[in-house]
Order: sequence, then structure tokens, then C-alpha cells
Amino acid sequence: MKRNGGLRKPQWLSKKIVYSEERREVNSILAHLGLHTVCKNARCPNLSECYSHRRATFLILGNRCTRSCTFCSVEKAGIGVHLSLDEEEATKIAEAVKALGLRYVVITSVTRDDLPDGGAGQFVRTLEKIRELDRGIKVEVLTPDFMGNESAIRAVAKARPDVYNHNVETVPRLYERVRPGADYQRSLGLIAFVRRYDPAIFLKSGLMVGLGESEDEVFDVLKDLRSAGCDAVTIGQYLRPGHWNIPVSEYVPPEQFDRYRAIAQELGYRYIAAGPYVRSSYMAHEGYRDLSE
Repeated sequence: MKRNGGLRKPQWLSKKIVYSEERREVNSILAHLGLHTVCKNARCPNLSECYSHRRATFLILGNRCTRSCTFCSVEKAGIGVHLSLDEEEATKIAEAVKALGLRYVVITSVTRDDLPDGGAGQFVRTLEKIRELDRGIKVEVLTPDFMGNESAIRAVAKARPDVYNHNVETVPRLYERVRPGADYQRSLGLIAFVRRYDPAIFLKSGLMVGLGESEDEVFDVLKDLRSAGCDAVTIGQYLRPGHWNIPVSEYVPPEQFDRYRAIAQELGYRYIAAGPYVRSSYMAHEGYRDLSE
């Protein structure tokens, strides 16, 4: 069955699904603690691989989003729906980190435009709980744009994550179609603000390809992100998670990812991950290793 605008997946997109004891254990720990992961909620194709290595990217602030990005399968909150906030979420994540033996933790969230601080305080609490567990654990945050609220952005940066990640996701021309409610310049502004606030924090961003962008548009985004202060960038193929999501416009061949990687290297990025199955938090610990060397 064709689910991507009539396109068939090419040969290079053939991710093996792994059912392992480690995967079952991760699922059990998460279920016991009532925690969410972007791996599961966003239907990431790398889930079985990461879970089988006892890795997961935690999704905080619940599992329903106040935005309606057309590429994402995370459940959307209806207009006027009251969304709760789990005050014990940070403690539960620290418990999961300990149970899984994680030394590098990635924390992301749904977008919560209904909260005055956009959920920044929950990021801070989660960071603090993990650091209470073991200050040697490295933490990467992947935050929403907080509607450009500098107080919220500052609060997260002040908590000193080892990596501050914020994805632009696509080229500016496609924002209205792919990221309604988001703003490209606002996202660049967030990255630039964190760079000015704390030059020691490693900055990272990412985007998807295969949504109808041109090569030159991707090059321009890479230049913009580098100018804003990004140290690391990830580029992956958009894969339609559900029939309700925007179709794939193109399956980008591996050699095109090589071109994007070469351009990013020329621009001076310290870490670049580019490939069909690359995702922002996929193998993030390796990215940090390269950044910190």
C-alpha cells in the first residue's frame, strides 16, 4: 500500500525492527512509571534499535501538543481542552534514568502554549532531578520555541544543560504548510539568544528533508543556523508516520545527504549527522562526544 503521495520507499529505506528483551524491559519501566517517549508517541522508526540499547528520549509535559504540525503524529489537544501537568514527572524520569543506567539523557516535550512559561519550569525541574541523581550524567534538552519568551528560554539555559537543542524542522518557505503556529525567525532567535546567554552550552538544531524543499533552501538553513551559533546539526528523511500526516514529497538519496554533510563541514559545524534515518536525538550521545572532544 502506498501511503506517501504515491511514492514507494526505495531500497535504502529498510530499517529492521528488533524485538528484544531489552526493548521489553524499557517498555516495562516506562509503563510502570507512567512516562512518555518521543520514540513511541512520534512513531520514530529507530524505536526498536534504541530501546534494544536501553536508550529512550523522554517526552515531558504530557503527551498532547497544543500545536498542529502536519508532520508529527503526537496527539493534538483540542481547542479549550484542559491539559494537566504531572508534578511528579521529573522525579519519575530520574527513576527511569537510574533503572536504565543512562549516562546521557535526552529530554524533549510537547509544545504547551497553554502554560505561562511554555513548560520551561518542567525542563528545569527534570534537569535538577537528574543532576541530584548523579552530576556526571550528561543532559541534552530539545525544547519548543516557548513562543519566543526570553524568560522561559533563559530559565532552561540557566539550568546548564550540556546540549541545548531546538529544531527548525524545515525550510522557511514550508513553515505554513508543515509547522503552522511556528516561526522560522523565532526559532533562529532562540538559538542566538542561548548562544549570547551562555557561550559554553553546545547548541544543536535539526531539519527534515523530503518535504518539497530545494537543495539551495537547505544550504541557506544550514548557513542561518551556523550564523545563529549552532555547533551541531542533524538532517534526516521525513517519513510519514500516519495517513493523516503530510505526504512525503521525495525520498532523498544517500548521496544528497553526503552533499549536505559536506556543506555543513565547510560551514564549520563541529558535529553533523545526515542520513535517511537520522533523527534529532538518534545517537545523541555520540554527537556530544564529538562536540566535547
